[in-house]
Amino acid sequence: MSTIGKYLLSCPQGVTSKRNYADGIAPSLVLRNIIKGLKLTTSSLKHVLLQYEIDQWIAENQVTLDGRGIPRPVWEFCEASFPNELSDLLYGRFQKPTVIQSISWPIAMSGRDIISIAKTGSGKTLAFMLPGLIHTTKQAPRARYEGPSVLVLLPTRELAQQVQEVRARDLERGVDVCVATPGRLLDFLDNNTTNMKRCSYLVLDEADRMLDMGFEPQIRKIIGQIRPDRQTLMFSATWPKEVRALAADFQKDAAFLNVGSMELAANHNITQFVDVLDEHAKQARMMQLLNDIMNQPECKTIIFVETKRKADDLTRWMRRDGWPTLCIHGDKNQGERDWVLSEFKAGKTPIMLATDVAARGLGRLFFRFVFVTTFLS
Repeated sequence: MSTIGKYLLSCPQGVTSKRNYADGIAPSLVLRNIIKGLKLTTSSLKHVLLQYEIDQWIAENQVTLDGRGIPRPVWEFCEASFPNELSDLLYGRFQKPTVIQSISWPIAMSGRDIISIAKTGSGKTLAFMLPGLIHTTKQAPRARYEGPSVLVLLPTRELAQQVQEVRARDLERGVDVCVATPGRLLDFLDNNTTNMKRCSYLVLDEADRMLDMGFEPQIRKIIGQIRPDRQTLMFSATWPKEVRALAADFQKDAAFLNVGSMELAANHNITQFVDVLDEHAKQARMMQLLNDIMNQPECKTIIFVETKRKADDLTRWMRRDGWPTLCIHGDKNQGERDWVLSEFKAGKTPIMLATDVAARGLGRLFFRFVFVTTFLS
């Protein structure tokens, strides 16, 4: 019997018949028999078939959903209730929504809180930013010096800059959307540069990383200044107890969605090699591998080291030896960091050294090779 036929017979749409059909019968014949015997209307049949298609899509994409009345996903940009101009722009850039966008957009546009567990690169930035921008158009006109109606909190300056640059003079004049790190925003709030009185759409992006970096007190203090009837969207790569506690304290009737596993796991698209070497042999082995890498068309490489001093020392040594290398770490000012990132992105300097802390927020860079020179026990 066809899969669709079995689904129709098992669905809770008032269907009670338990007919058996031989394998190999055409699905159209199965459906005609079911429709005739059960007197399904055209609209009810469409509903059943749509629900079947949704369930298949959810299973294929390893999606977990929880919460009341979650709207059906959107599979085309034109289904997302966006203005036509925005849909046309999306069609010009992308083929279709990502899984996280398909599910998040209708939930966010309905005004519901969201808890979303998804890995980096899933398209979550557009998942929360586009509904946020639509949200701003539905607010009362903003007076001068009023705070934003949309707030996005991110763990690092690099991530914040990839969404929207936050500047004090803009905040003083008044903005509709503010994207900031918790510590920097709290400075602005304490100095009365801006306020959160108008904020009604809050996003906590990479919530697990913000908590890992010790931002929980700042996050709680900021949220304490935001109106309680806000809409809150939380995005996280993992679902530890600390993130659960934050969601329980600050979200109401949230729709929960997870794409893939909720535990951190190795990306199956990445091939990993481990060389166990004495300390003195590591550098020679790395140079040997870099010789091969630099002969490839796509050769962008990041080398992680454990200290800022080692990053500077190794960069100087490699540049003296002719390697196109720059480094990024916490002692670099923002102008230096931006320049290094722009050189790396453009491919002018295809090798970048970084400490682990400085590397936070580099998830949207495109590179092919990664070296981790030290594993901590």
